[in-house]
Amino acid sequence: MKGDRVLFHGEPGEIEFIADAADPDSDWFVAEFGGGCMISAQGFGCVFIPSTADEEDVEFVSRASE
Repeated sequence: MKGDRVLFHGEPGEIEFIADAADPDSDWFVAEFGGGCMISAQGFGCVFIPSTADEEDVEFVSRASE
């Protein structure tokens, strides 16, 4: 979910957006790059993780506050 806190390779990060075909706001991203999520993490900047990747280095920390 957008805003969720994660660890990416042990560094704090946040989900910037989820690229999902069911979401009309991310249609353009899905068409260009496929589904997945964009993570912003200290030391890494923004990283796109494709939904087909088996990303072991992303660890959920907490749900975004609404």
